[in-house]
Amino acid sequence: MAEDHIRYDILVQEALRAVMRKVLTEVARTGLPGNHHFFITFMTKAPGVRISSRLQERYPEQMTIVVQYQYWDLKVTETGFEIGLSFSDIPEKLEIPFSAVRGFYDPSANFELEFDPKQDADAAEPMTPTAEVETLKSPRAQKKQNADAAKPAEKKEKSKAGKEEKPAAEGNKGADVVSLDAFRKK
Repeated sequence: MAEDHIRYDILVQEALRAVMRKVLTEVARTGLPGNHHFFITFMTKAPGVRISSRLQERYPEQMTIVVQYQYWDLKVTETGFEIGLSFSDIPEKLEIPFSAVRGFYDPSANFELEFDPKQDADAAEPMTPTAEVETLKSPRAQKKQNADAAKPAEKKEKSKAGKEEKPAAEGNKGADVVSLDAFRKK
């Protein structure tokens, strides 16, 4: 494959981050419209991230925040955003550069972006072109796709063991994973 001197991968990430920046700027100006709310996942050790030492200890690698009902002082700049949130009834101010954001999800619109924050740090170095940024399916659609792919293996496991075993979560070192389905209205 030919070498990508234009760096389309970085251009695409910048464009999609601009979408997130525009949305957050509008929310800072007018508030959240309708049922819109956001889950924003970011790397806590990325350059420019400012969070309390308490949150840094609890989330040493990455953290997901929810921008919905109780947030304040949302300020958006060209390079990132600041927001006030409460964690266990303790108010915190977070400063997050857009380059640290790993994911942005608006469940009311079933819209999700995933970024590779490492690409920004490596932008000056040549890289093999990859599709690092994707518009993803909703978590529910991803679960269904994963479940459909696992069905033949599960049937074999059920017939052997008589019960279904759940696979261990991968790649969740230092992070608590909470299913969002527990909080959805049925």
